[in-house]
Amino acid sequence: MRRNTGRLLRGIALVSAVALGATACGGSDDGSTDEAVSASDVQAALKKGGTVTVWSWEPTLKTVAADFEKKYPKVKINLVSERSGDKHYTALSNAISAEKGVPDVAQIEYFAVNQYALGKGLTDLAPFGADKLASKYTPGPWNAVSEDKAVYGLPMDSGPMAMFYNKKVFDKYGIAVPTTWDEYVDAARELHRADPKVYIANDAGDAGFTTSMLWQAGARPYKVDGTNVKIDFSDAKARKYTDTWQKLIDEKLLAPVNGWTDEWYKGLGDGTIATLTTGAWMPANFVSGVPNAAGDWRAAPMPAWTEGDKASAENGGSSLTLPSLGKNKGLAYAFVEYANSGDGVRTRVEQGAFPATKAELQSADFQSTKFDYLGGQEANKIFAESAANVADDWSYLPFQQYANSVFHDTVGQAYVSGTTLAEGLKDWQDVSVKYAEEQGFTVEK
Repeated sequence: MRRNTGRLLRGIALVSAVALGATACGGSDDGSTDEAVSASDVQAALKKGGTVTVWSWEPTLKTVAADFEKKYPKVKINLVSERSGDKHYTALSNAISAEKGVPDVAQIEYFAVNQYALGKGLTDLAPFGADKLASKYTPGPWNAVSEDKAVYGLPMDSGPMAMFYNKKVFDKYGIAVPTTWDEYVDAARELHRADPKVYIANDAGDAGFTTSMLWQAGARPYKVDGTNVKIDFSDAKARKYTDTWQKLIDEKLLAPVNGWTDEWYKGLGDGTIATLTTGAWMPANFVSGVPNAAGDWRAAPMPAWTEGDKASAENGGSSLTLPSLGKNKGLAYAFVEYANSGDGVRTRVEQGAFPATKAELQSADFQSTKFDYLGGQEANKIFAESAANVADDWSYLPFQQYANSVFHDTVGQAYVSGTTLAEGLKDWQDVSVKYAEEQGFTVEK
């Protein structure tokens, strides 16, 4: 899963219009319907057969689709996978707005689910029986796709966070692997003092990373109830993050390098970037992007804000949803449940996907998997524990794509000017509030 949830989505104006203005229900040129479909209707649809169009960038779905067609010969899965990131969402929003060409199934990242659900752009899957599946998933992903009794998608994967560290570098300088963020700051100082070319991490300002850090710290800056929102980055738990991270910025202990760039891969490979705190989906990207450092890296739990605290957070992950204007709801749901709750889960895990399902996370086979890249480490044990320790009360804004798109103009200034992180978060809050009010949201003061 090579996904950067901080990616700017330029089609935000259209997406927001969909969220607040369009009903995205009823009939369309596609002959779609928003009528409830029961579990028995799903079985009847499978017997009848038909075609399901799926928009997804996830490569493991190709095998899942082939297996599903083999199991149900009357069903054809039309997998459209050439789009990702902003192109995917822009195309989906355009189709919903035009009420034409809407897919039957759409992959949507967790931070964007609320936005599409708000305008009734997604089908509630509870009548299909999806509400009975809650106990199968870890807290973070399930919270992202459900609201009250409604379920707007089934979790596809997850990104419980861990700290990846270059053991070779830490051993070379005799520095202990940090278990708290205070120890992390100390390690950053020691590393940079030992070799001014070595940085504890890279960070040029990333919205997804920042929200994940706030999530772990216990801050809840976003409160959402339909079109009523509250945005507040000023609480003491948010200050735990800003006070700590400000030290790293002020002392120039972070490499000013953006993720997923050639410079970033080079730093991970040559040891000048010594840690990376991100989602558990990262190992596959190490293998493909930093092959020369195989055996140097290891995984460890995300450092704690308070010694002994096991709280973690998610970074990345997505769901499969049924757009309200899609067709063949019964067949579409059958495929989504197969892929994200049934036999398709194991198929995807075997191909490197990181699961959101408890059964796979807790299985002996999964937890005993040795990562050759990580020196033979059974890292899934760390990742599974992280997933179990993610609080389930985090909310994203119903216009998180827009908020992320203005991150660099607000919080990002703390990395390149005299603005502090706390001031940058306040600027981010003010810009987000202004946008919310302009779009018709009621903002709690």
